[in-house]
Amino acid sequence: MYGDAETVRRILTGSGDTWAVVGLSSNRSRAAYGVADVLQRFGKRVVPVHPKAETVHGEKGYASLAEIPFEVDVVDVFVNSDLAGAVADEAVAKGAKAVWFQLGVVDEAAYERTRAAGLDMVMDRCPAIEIPRLG
Repeated sequence: MYGDAETVRRILTGSGDTWAVVGLSSNRSRAAYGVADVLQRFGKRVVPVHPKAETVHGEKGYASLAEIPFEVDVVDVFVNSDLAGAVADEAVAKGAKAVWFQLGVVDEAAYERTRAAGLDMVMDRCPAIEIPRLG
């Protein structure tokens, strides 16, 4: 398990409310779309990061984390595991406080690098499942 209950709680309640969602597009059938909607309902600002840089859920999109012109608290990653490590590295470079790899996204080396850089990280979990459990 990559992300104990305390780390999950800290990311969801204490890391900040600006979440960059990497892989979020306007495609309503993708998991990222629904998860971003849940995050917004729980008071998070969701910033779409996708090569198309689409506006999603009323928020302007960006093609990469580096292009976001403001601070990002948490980077939520909806890309294949083989691409996720590079996104985690970009999150560290961006100055994020935490990285969240979605269900099925696993990169143990990225987890170790990200934690070594001082960021909280959760892997292979879903914030839309976890946030309602906080009570």
